[in-house]
Amino acid sequence: MSGPSSSPDKQALLTRLSTGNFDAFLYDCDGTLADNMGAHKASYRAVAAMYGFELDDAIIDELAGWPIVQVAGEIGKRYQVDFDPAVFAQQKNILYEGSFIKETKPIEFVVAHLKAHAGKVRIGVVSGGSRASVSKTLRLLGISQLVEVLVCAGETPNGKPFPDPFLYAAKQLSVEPSRCLVFEDGIPGVRAAEAAGMRWIRIDHL
Repeated sequence: MSGPSSSPDKQALLTRLSTGNFDAFLYDCDGTLADNMGAHKASYRAVAAMYGFELDDAIIDELAGWPIVQVAGEIGKRYQVDFDPAVFAQQKNILYEGSFIKETKPIEFVVAHLKAHAGKVRIGVVSGGSRASVSKTLRLLGISQLVEVLVCAGETPNGKPFPDPFLYAAKQLSVEPSRCLVFEDGIPGVRAAEAAGMRWIRIDHL
């Protein structure tokens, strides 16, 4: 992710990479616009501890972009712990929004990129997080008023890595998928963008 000294260089690089015949930019939220994955991992670990096991953060990186309830279900399978994924996800969201979300910081070069292009192309945010959490995060980043369309977990038949969330965002913006550019940090999100017929930029590779 970005550091304070590298943000201007990364912002310039991102601007060059995103130059093209695009009508919409679709940004992931957590780990792409918001430097908050550490806080999300902490909330996952805290809930796992409630169920008596120690969670390896690597699974959260692997499944970045999945809806939280599906991440919870996968955690239960891999750790062979019996819990209701919906309850686990709810507990995680309560902890995150109550205690950890305050740690959110912007990934400055991506937020600056969004601000610079708002009004020039259509702007959407497509996330595997809950609408309440993502909306609060965008307000903390000071960009909620620039986002025209927000698509969150549970709002499409399938989440990332399926194309549904990105296709739904494009439909709401009345933009052809081929004219959308996606900004993502996770492999599931990249796969979703590809399946939707959209070009993409992997933020954590910049």
